[in-house]
Amino acid sequence: MAIANAQKRTIPPTHPGAMLREDFLPDYALTADSLANELGESRQTIRELLQEQCAISSIMALKLSRLFRNSPEFWLRAQHARDIWELEQQYRDELAQIEPLPQYTSER
Repeated sequence: MAIANAQKRTIPPTHPGAMLREDFLPDYALTADSLANELGESRQTIRELLQEQCAISSIMALKLSRLFRNSPEFWLRAQHARDIWELEQQYRDELAQIEPLPQYTSER
């Protein structure tokens, strides 16, 4: 059974590049250069990802999932969580101006 989390995050979700850098590369004894080679990507692209300067694309999620035998959804969910958190921070004041509608009921 899932437990609803009503509290807002105060720290950002982990960037997928940080996951790669901190967890996957050491576990598989990979370097940025060897990861770039395995994926057929440029070293610059991989370095930008590892430095959290760019987002995981759908094709990158597919490549990473193939390499590490996990799902592309794993990578895309991590990126999505990070994107939403960053946008909530960026647009906090604008979002606060929107009044939620009353709960909809089918009885009228």
